[in-house]
Amino acid sequence: MDSLSINLVWELNNDIFSPGKYSTYHNIKINDKINIHADSASSYGGSVDNMNPEQSLAASLSSCHMMTFLALAAKFKWPVKNYKDKAIAHLGKNSDGKMFVVKIELNPKVLFSNDFKISKDEMSKMQDRSHRYCFIANSLSKEVEIVINL
Repeated sequence: MDSLSINLVWELNNDIFSPGKYSTYHNIKINDKINIHADSASSYGGSVDNMNPEQSLAASLSSCHMMTFLALAAKFKWPVKNYKDKAIAHLGKNSDGKMFVVKIELNPKVLFSNDFKISKDEMSKMQDRSHRYCFIANSLSKEVEIVINL
């Protein structure tokens, strides 16, 4: 099995390390080539110019779901031309009062070539299969909602 890694670096940048006073900005490097500027969510003092962990989780799920969908669609000979998604991570508190991602909502929109058409039921079944076979979805224990957009 593969082992995949990232490198994360955070440094104290203002000599203040006390509750609510330090920066959460950090860099995530992937394959020594891709540099992601990361931070906490803006509601927790981070910058909207940087990716936060909740967005990263939603992006990972959305990307994995799409790749699984494309693999299945190719197997079923569905002529996919375009795939778009707007993934939304919903935050809340669990029964212990701890913050967590309550639900991730995927909103895939698929465009087909050659006037190919499928029913909402067929799309729903394919999206459900995609969810069941997605590695990231199988790693999560919380709710994922897939909204069908035809």
